[in-house]
Amino acid sequence: MRALTLVSDRKLELIEQPDPPAPGPGEVQVRVKAMALNHIDVWGWRGMAFAKRKLPLVVGAEAAGEIVAVGEGVTDRAVGDKIAFYGALTCGECPACLAGRDNLCENVAGLMGFHVDGFARDLVNTQARLTVPVPKGVSWVDAACAPITFGTVQHMLFDNAMLEPGETILVHAGGSGIGTAAIRMAKAIGCTVITTVGDDEKGEKAAALGADHVINYREDRFEHLVRKITRKTGVDVVFEHVGPDTWKGSLLSMKRGGRLVTCGSTTGITAEINLYQLFQQQLKLFGSFGSSMRNMAEGLQKMADGVRPVIDTEIDIADFEQGLDRLESRKVFGKIVTKL
Repeated sequence: MRALTLVSDRKLELIEQPDPPAPGPGEVQVRVKAMALNHIDVWGWRGMAFAKRKLPLVVGAEAAGEIVAVGEGVTDRAVGDKIAFYGALTCGECPACLAGRDNLCENVAGLMGFHVDGFARDLVNTQARLTVPVPKGVSWVDAACAPITFGTVQHMLFDNAMLEPGETILVHAGGSGIGTAAIRMAKAIGCTVITTVGDDEKGEKAAALGADHVINYREDRFEHLVRKITRKTGVDVVFEHVGPDTWKGSLLSMKRGGRLVTCGSTTGITAEINLYQLFQQQLKLFGSFGSSMRNMAEGLQKMADGVRPVIDTEIDIADFEQGLDRLESRKVFGKIVTKL
């Protein structure tokens, strides 16, 4: 079978390797149909692994596929089932896992495509419990965006920030994969969406998605315009994943008692906070990492109901490195997806 492997920093090779053995007890074998690119793929490609890993490493952190074989004891999955992969190798036994809080697993063995071999190969054996059924009507390309993109946003907005219909939300980097998903999910429940983008072309696309107000952060101080748009009140929720470049402005954009949820820091890892502002304004800050399998299922159901991911481009697996380069340079609006 084909496998796309990282052999050294910023060097990928598409190789042939033996097919995996028949699935073992509790496992399924899946033919990968589509895979979505993410910043975690870029980080791994750069050599920014935060734990020991062994090269060559099969890349790919977010994917969907079709079950082609089931192992002994698997009764809730069948050949032909369409699934999305959960990419973290959780233990399934700790209190967090048993409570359905998979992204807080106490014994996670790594992330697929980052610490251990990922999904950029024709066939993958995985534990059946780490697969989520895909509803009818959801395409392979859309389903591939469920594990990280839609799952992450679902967890951020509804588990952590507790976004409610009619609220006002500031979505940073509205042209990114999770930014576009956040705009669509927030608009689907009747929220007013303010979003930041890096150029006017992305601004036009964000407005077409349904964003009520679009701010080019390269031309304007977004916090000033947010205060003006909200008549000095501020927003109920800030969807943050940029980091130091937007942190201070994000806090200034919040209303009293507002909530900020963050899942990333693409511009650095250190930011200052005014503690007086934090407690006097009674702000609430939430860190959010990944998603649970429940969040994935919720995101997939939203796709089935018509809230689809925004696809920037579809590429061949041989062009994966070009896709990473494009993602790194932020020349995308939505998701880059490859079909296998």
